[in-house]
Amino acid sequence: QVQLVESGGGLVQAGGSLRLSCAASGRTFSRYVMAWFRQAPEKEREFVAAIARSGGVTVYADSVKGRFTISRDNAKNTGYLQMNSLKPEDTAVYYCAVHGQYSLRATLYDYWGQGTQVTVSS
Repeated sequence: QVQLVESGGGLVQAGGSLRLSCAASGRTFSRYVMAWFRQAPEKEREFVAAIARSGGVTVYADSVKGRFTISRDNAKNTGYLQMNSLKPEDTAVYYCAVHGQYSLRATLYDYWGQGTQVTVSS
């Protein structure tokens, strides 16, 4: 079992920045690929970014490439999502999740946090 807790969401103006954190407890965080997903009202949950176990490889959705940066600190059992140049269309609940291997598919991820709301005003 892995427990994940997100934090750092909030209300920000377009063009602003936020840094989300995902604190893990339970089984060894470094065993897992970590990803961020988001879900806007009446939309399906969508992939945002993922990072390899060691942090050496990262993958991003085209919609956030160049604006968001995913990272992790395995010593602190924590993952991060730095979000810059935020747009109103980034408004969603953001979730972190872990899985034994990389995937774009939310259904394959084993453990999820409760989510943190990000709202970007125009």
